[in-house]
Amino acid sequence: MKKDKNIILDNFIWRFAERCGAQLVTAVVTLLLARILMPEDYGRTALVAVFINILQVFIDSGLGTALIQKKDADDLDFSSVFYFNFAVCLVLYAGMFIAAPYIAAFYKDPSLTPVVRVASLTLVFSGVKGIQQAYVSRNMLFKRFFFATLGGTLFSAFLGLGMAYAGFGVWALVAQQLSNTAIDTLILWLTVHWRPKAVFSWQRLKGLLSYGWRLLASSLLDTVYNNLRSLVIGRVYTSADLAFYNEGMLAPDTIAVNVDSSIDSVLLPAMSAVQDEPARVKNMTRRAIKTCVYVIAPLMMAMFFCAKPLVRLVLTEKWLPCVPYLRIFCITYMFYPIHTANLNAIKAMGRSGVYLKLEIIKKIMGLTLLLLTYHISVMAMAYSLILSSLLSQLINTWPNRKLLDYRYLEQLKDILPSILLAVFMGCCMWLVNLAHLPDIVTLVIQILIGAVVYLGGSALLKLDTFEYLWNVVKPKIQRKPWADNEE
Repeated sequence: MKKDKNIILDNFIWRFAERCGAQLVTAVVTLLLARILMPEDYGRTALVAVFINILQVFIDSGLGTALIQKKDADDLDFSSVFYFNFAVCLVLYAGMFIAAPYIAAFYKDPSLTPVVRVASLTLVFSGVKGIQQAYVSRNMLFKRFFFATLGGTLFSAFLGLGMAYAGFGVWALVAQQLSNTAIDTLILWLTVHWRPKAVFSWQRLKGLLSYGWRLLASSLLDTVYNNLRSLVIGRVYTSADLAFYNEGMLAPDTIAVNVDSSIDSVLLPAMSAVQDEPARVKNMTRRAIKTCVYVIAPLMMAMFFCAKPLVRLVLTEKWLPCVPYLRIFCITYMFYPIHTANLNAIKAMGRSGVYLKLEIIKKIMGLTLLLLTYHISVMAMAYSLILSSLLSQLINTWPNRKLLDYRYLEQLKDILPSILLAVFMGCCMWLVNLAHLPDIVTLVIQILIGAVVYLGGSALLKLDTFEYLWNVVKPKIQRKPWADNEE
């Protein structure tokens, strides 16, 4: 038991380091590019990303998760999925290449045609990388992700910035995104020893599809729904409106998704291994929710209360219209762990059919809210996300009343101390704005106050998650350098 716990913890640390390292570099590069490029450039790449993100689901979801969830998956399973996925990627790219002029016509921007055709090459690289990622996750080799992701991020950062300074505009963003995936794929291919064998089984593939197609359909629904707002904004309003909307979402989404995925990508295979023991799955789910919210909540509240000086300092005045969107997304993403932890538990226990039903219900609800607000304004569409998030929490937690005996009210009770402390911290940080100091001075003081209030409050109130994390980190700090090499 202790050995399993250490394996999960070590892999979480590597996964978290990978996500944090990559996102730190990406965040710095994004900020620099935002200062060089115009919002319209970001808006144009966002228009193309809508279609690529939807097609990416066919590569990233379904079969990869099925390989992780299957207890006795072997080389025949992995090789069959590899060849099938790669063939699908080639077909998807061919479709995007042909559809490029029609996509450009839909947005009334003929210059998007070559952008679509080049940016869509990420689909081909993803076809090679997808099964390697599943192999890494299944075998808990998350250190491989660290080097692959960081290598791709650093290379693409220098390439994107160089092209931006050289005046390539939107092509700097395309090159950054494409090279990131390409280098990430190359490093992962070189560092992971698994290679596809010259074997293929339709029987094995059909078995995996019987589980994976529901997850694929669920993810497809989710991705189409999440990108539908961008598609509508780009079509009904302007590319600048879309850029401000996406920029407001960027930081909350990056923080919430990466903190949460660092934990959940490790917990999914761990929960799948004990899927016949609901009590253990419940404990893992509970710990994931409490830990993620404890980390995410103060970051969301800090951005919410410090939004204006933060955007003005980092992105310049031209990006101030994104502030209201930033605040809305901070609220919605603060509760993100409740969604993902509950859904991961359902997936780990093999209930892909339940998972699909939940996604259909949520998307019908979300689409209704979108139809009611899209003709009002972009801001109205953004506000509808808060209501959508609340309703989705209720829907996602409903099956786990019986599967895990873990109800929504119990989950709220688990995270309430962290939420209240984070809100109090944010209010203390906001008071600094009343002094009307320079933005850089204001933010430095706010960060210091926020850290003292949140960490100090956690220790004073003896929050369970604070003590848990401290007990986890303390041995790592005190461990001797040569301890990693000891069995």
